[in-house]
Parts: sequence; structure tokens; C-alpha cells
Amino acid sequence: MSLRFAVLPLFLAASVEAAGFSGQINLEQRQFLHDGLEGQDKSQTSLVIEPEWYTEWQDGDARLTIQPFLRLDSMDDERTHADLREFMYLQLIDDYEFRIGVGKVFWGVTESIHLVDVINQTDNVESVDGEQKLGQPMISLTAVKDWGTLTGFVLPYFRERTFAGKDGRLRPPLPVNDNARYESSAGQEHIDGSLRYSHYFGDWDIGASFFKGTNREPYFLPGSTSLTPYYAQMEQTSVDIQGIFGSWLLKLEALYRDSLENHSAAVTGFEYTIVGAFETYWDIGLIAEYQYDSRSESLNQNNLFLGARFAMNDIDGTEVLVGVSQDLDNSQESTGRVEASARINNNWKWRANAWWFNADKLDSPLYFARKDDFIELALEYYF
Repeated sequence: MSLRFAVLPLFLAASVEAAGFSGQINLEQRQFLHDGLEGQDKSQTSLVIEPEWYTEWQDGDARLTIQPFLRLDSMDDERTHADLREFMYLQLIDDYEFRIGVGKVFWGVTESIHLVDVINQTDNVESVDGEQKLGQPMISLTAVKDWGTLTGFVLPYFRERTFAGKDGRLRPPLPVNDNARYESSAGQEHIDGSLRYSHYFGDWDIGASFFKGTNREPYFLPGSTSLTPYYAQMEQTSVDIQGIFGSWLLKLEALYRDSLENHSAAVTGFEYTIVGAFETYWDIGLIAEYQYDSRSESLNQNNLFLGARFAMNDIDGTEVLVGVSQDLDNSQESTGRVEASARINNNWKWRANAWWFNADKLDSPLYFARKDDFIELALEYYF
């Protein structure tokens, strides 16, 4: 990935006061329950290496963080990839924060989907839920004031979304090619911008954001053997709200997007935590969220998500999340997931995920994944 600005010279004269090196190495095995619709294998093994190095000086007011990422995959050449998740310089000056480099920014409060999270591009080959992101070149300035936090972003380079290759799973019948097209003549060098305000008002945490630039979600141009991504320009206005009332969390994410097609979308609901459930140390969070999207072809156009989060509060930090998203217009269309993890010791952790997909209509956005149910087991080493 080429960058049009360099950050390293800013640090050459700095006197390092603290530094650290950590990271993780994962061995992952996905086992699909059915052969792929395009003849793909059932077994998929991956190795992930993700180290992180940081150094700081000026009594912690200056910091540099570097976090590369590498995945080696046995099935899909497109899933074998490297990325610079973070190469970020942070400078604190009184109640201002200046950042320059490559970084990750997360916005959102809901569990089932993250509508308003727009700065980073989705690393689509990494996870089904879209929570894994590519590093984004950026310059940002944040003002942390009594009246709230205001951040402005300049994003000088666009990252294209990753997609499974011809031999990969969880892909449409036609694979997605690498010959992306853009509405802007500047292509990947179009300069995007964003502004975000957030603040606490009593029991409410409220964020409002505006983004103008290249749409992170591509449209697709059909071809005889593959699909071509088309990245249009867009303006997006969004809000995210979370209220905390005892054991209740009330959540809302909503947006209006003006792009090649205009649409509005929202997800809202609650999470209620039962502390010490069944006279044990367990905490159980009950989750319910409604998903709306004005686009009739959207996966989330009229869905209900129900889930439960189990925190065992044991020495191993065992956690389990179970959730089902049901299309309210079609009883035969749903997705489900189970996520579980626990520590083995101070360095080792195990993780288990499972996803299943139900769809019976040709025009369903889930129809291509109807044979892609899978179980994933991972052994993770932290250093």
C-alpha cells in the first residue's frame, strides 16, 4: 500500500522513554458442513500473525504504534494477505489530540450490525460480521472539551474491500475481480473527509457524524465470469446513541446516505444484564435489536436480532455469545452465530465460532451462502 505522506521523519529526533512489543499468533481451522456451490473444499486452515510495537516519549504525550497483519490461508489465495493495520503517530497537546499515519477508528453501539462505522474499509475475507477492518491512511485532530469531543478527519487514500477468491467460500456464484472502477476520476486518491461530535448527557452517550467521500460499500457491475466493484461517491449523516439505566442498555444507530442510490437505515434495541444468574457468578446479557434498511434488496431491510451473552466470570474469562437474525418478511431466511472463548493460561487462549445461513429464494441476498454453514476453531498465542 502506497502512502502520499510520510510520518517517520517526525520521530527521528525523539528521545524514546518507553517501548513495548506484543502481539498474537493464531492457528485457525474452519470446517464447512457442505461442499461449496462452486466445488470449493470443506476444510480451510489459516495462520495469523499480528505483532504490535509501540514507543512513547514526552512523558507519554507522544506515541508511535505499529501493527502489521499477515494471514496465510490453505484454501483461498485472496484470503492470504498482509495489511498494515496501524502505523500511527499520536501527539497530545493540552486538550487536543493530533494523529497522522495509518489507523483504525470504530464508531457504533449496537451488537448485530454497525451501521455508522464508516472510516475504515471492511476486510471482508476476515470475518462474516464485517468487524475486521483494513488500516486507513488518515490525519485527524480531536478537541476534548467540556462541551464534548469533536474530531475532524482527512482521509487521503481509499482502501478497496477484500473479497474471497475463486476457490474461497462465502462468495457469490461469480467471484469479485480486482479491476475496481470509481465514480471519481481521482480513484483511490480521492481525498475524503469526516467530522464527528460526541458527548455524555446524563445517562446518554450521543454521537453525530458526517462523512463525504468514497463509499466504502461497493456496487457491483456484472460480467460473464466475474463481478466488478464500483465505488461511488457518497455523503452520509449518522447518529449513534446509548443510554445506561441500571441493568439496561438502550441503543440506536441510524443514518441517511446519499450515493448512487439514496437510502436510510437504522438498528435499535436493548441489552438487559442479569447479574448472578441462577445463583451463580454468571452474568447473562439478553439482547434484542430491530434492523431496518429502506433498500428492499438489503440483508437487513426488516430483521429482528435476538441474542444472549454469557460471561462466566471465572478465572479463564469464559464468554459465550449466541444470536439469531430473522427476516420478518420471510420465515425461511435467517442467520445465526455462536461465539465462545476462554483463556488456557497467561499466553494461550481458545476460540470457537459457528455460523449458519438459511435462505430459500433466488433473489435473497443470503441465497449464495446457503451451503456455507461452518464451525471455526482457533488456538491463539499472545506474547
